[in-house]
Amino acid sequence: QVRLVESGGGLVQPGGSLTLSCAASDTFFSFAAMGWYRQAPGKQREFVATIFRAGDVKYGDSVKGRFTISRDKARSTVSLQLNRLRPEDTAVYYCHVQKQSVDYWGQGTQVTVSS
Repeated sequence: QVRLVESGGGLVQPGGSLTLSCAASDTFFSFAAMGWYRQAPGKQREFVATIFRAGDVKYGDSVKGRFTISRDKARSTVSLQLNRLRPEDTAVYYCHVQKQSVDYWGQGTQVTVSS
């Protein structure tokens, strides 16, 4: 069993920034990748970003150029820097890992972009 704990959500004005963090209970190298998804009210869960064990990254089209994913291997932590936020970025953001073909999710952290 893997435990994921997210932090860093909140309320921010359009154009602002936030940093989300996710701490895993297992070593980073036990995962194929660590990443983030988000889900807005009434919508399906959407891929945001992921960082693979080898260090390469991938982003969803709607966040490319605005969000940056990074990791601290020693602390098994992955962070997501959210810049130039838009109202449509409002959602619950979930940390995700996959270990031995099993998906694990954090409890989610709310990001609200509003003036």
